[in-house]
Amino acid sequence: MMTIHTVSEGETIFSIARQYGVSPTLLQRQNLVPEDGQLVVGQTLVILFPTVVHTVGDGDTISSIARQYGISQREIYQNNYFLLGQDTITPGEEIVIETGGDKPYTFGVNGYAYPFISPLLLQQELPYLSYLTPFTYGITAEGRLVPLMDESLLADAARYEVQPWMHLSTLTEEGNFSSQRAADVLTDPVRQELLIAEVIANMQNKGYRALDVDFEFLGAELAQAYADFIARLREQLSPLGYPVIVALAPKSYAQQPGVLYEGHDYAALSEAADAVLLMTYEWGYTYGPPLAVAPLPQVRRVLEYALTEIPPEKIFLGIPTYGYDWPLPYERGVTRAQSLSPEQALALARNYGVAVQYDETAQAPFFRYLAEDGTEHEVWFEDARSAEAKLTLAAENGLQGLGLWNLMRQFPQFYLVLNAQYNIALAT
Repeated sequence: MMTIHTVSEGETIFSIARQYGVSPTLLQRQNLVPEDGQLVVGQTLVILFPTVVHTVGDGDTISSIARQYGISQREIYQNNYFLLGQDTITPGEEIVIETGGDKPYTFGVNGYAYPFISPLLLQQELPYLSYLTPFTYGITAEGRLVPLMDESLLADAARYEVQPWMHLSTLTEEGNFSSQRAADVLTDPVRQELLIAEVIANMQNKGYRALDVDFEFLGAELAQAYADFIARLREQLSPLGYPVIVALAPKSYAQQPGVLYEGHDYAALSEAADAVLLMTYEWGYTYGPPLAVAPLPQVRRVLEYALTEIPPEKIFLGIPTYGYDWPLPYERGVTRAQSLSPEQALALARNYGVAVQYDETAQAPFFRYLAEDGTEHEVWFEDARSAEAKLTLAAENGLQGLGLWNLMRQFPQFYLVLNAQYNIALAT
């Protein structure tokens, strides 16, 4: 059970907590409000209404508290974002045991992480995941795997009971994505067989439990070959118990032009794979004009089209965990936005003393500020409201789950909203 509060002028953590009859300490800690309590007008706070709260006593540990109440350590971490996935607790602090309210829907939650992610950041996110997908294994010119230093990510996933998925893309040894590598594999049976053999060996050696494939910018000429490749992967991996997931460009109709879209035949790829990820983000992007990363009307249009071709129980909805900061005026081909986390966006608004606004059509927050050098900036990011809108869309349409792109930026409010309203599948 929860509600989302938008901060008004003059409000404080204590006045808001008093309004809802909740603990100001828990309210501040769950939302990662700075120790001085400074709020930004227009920012959101997730208000939780726990039904059972434990006050930590001498000698208590996360595991002993979990045993006392008959719940898992994972549930304690989910109910207490401020623990950040760590087992350090202090006598006298409050720990939420039960959040209250019905959770009628369950999501499988997948998150993508680069190998260089901070272990502390990853550990605070893992309790909210069903699956972890280290990003990414690429393809050599010969059709072999470009290796990935994923050992620490896999160890953390096991510690937090999160199932690891292997990610396969067209990354080269030099760290670039190559449409030519995709074409080479898709048109050469020898390279393809070698690649599939290496994928299977890697999954078996490292304990991966599913394969997530992402070949982009293929063009129409490779659409059928790509669907055939996914079908061949599934044919060989399915007997081993490994599902195949394929990422889809965000199309809103079948014949949508453009090299990003034409190589992804939704119907054929859905038939070939066990599940799909809709990459419903990057409308606002580094070199584009200022706008929301995932405006809800555009996300909805992609999903509505996908549902005409794909069963809902096969679909993971892509969820962005970041925003962008654009210097103004925007000049096409010149302006470059900087990506930032929702927490960093709030820090900017706080530092420059500006209020956060909310676009009701895009269902996304934004603000402008004037930097020290006199340059005006426009920032679009994600918050509890935008997260709730996307989660509601996914649940109302009966989707299998969510794909978080990506885990490299802190977004506590997403996890607060997710855990308060939905069950998170525990993969086995």
